[in-house]
Amino acid sequence: MIDPVDDLASVRAATERLLNAAAALDNAAAAGPSRLPGWSRGHVLAHLARNADALVNVLEGRPMYPSAEARETDIERDAPRPLAAQLDDVRESGERFQAAAAADADWSRTVQLRNGVKDTAARVPFRRLIEVELHHVDLGIGYELEDLPAGFTERETGFLAERFHGHRDVPATTVAVAGGGGGGRSWTTGGGAAGGPLTVRGTAADLLGWLAGRRDGAALEVTGGPLPVLPPL
Repeated sequence: MIDPVDDLASVRAATERLLNAAAALDNAAAAGPSRLPGWSRGHVLAHLARNADALVNVLEGRPMYPSAEARETDIERDAPRPLAAQLDDVRESGERFQAAAAADADWSRTVQLRNGVKDTAARVPFRRLIEVELHHVDLGIGYELEDLPAGFTERETGFLAERFHGHRDVPATTVAVAGGGGGGRSWTTGGGAAGGPLTVRGTAADLLGWLAGRRDGAALEVTGGPLPVLPPL
């Protein structure tokens, strides 16, 4: 069951974790490479701030971004700023998001995201939580997929399995958590491509890393065929 109020509290806590960790950096480290190809840590922080503002637009009925080009231009503009400016921006934009979400009178309404994607307003806080948690990992400053809250990892794995369900490039696949820490949980995904059925089994962190494009899947056990190549998110 989706609880947007609880998710907003999780967003606030996750944002504080990220800000506290990033505050230990200096300007040189902020300008250094993140784990995302072609992006510095400054790019990641700038994206987080502009994503918060974009989700305010979503909640208030405006286009998420004026255009794909404007989204990229804003990130490039903000990425080189000093660390203190980056952290202030992430904090202040996060507060704007919290305020806009708290003012939402109807969580059941449909909202418009990027690329024609629609969702309920109730899922917007979790979408923001995904951004904060995964991009904290992307900063490469000691927060790993294994450090993510177990409940978040489970929900995001299910969210991504749903996203790839029926995808024309992904064969029918069962994603299963092995061992302790959620062992026994499984999800089905794909089904739109030839091949399969497959079973992909591994730790919760490795499965999420593969589904989210953060790990190559080398640590996963696959039966029924080769590990599927997932489309980009």
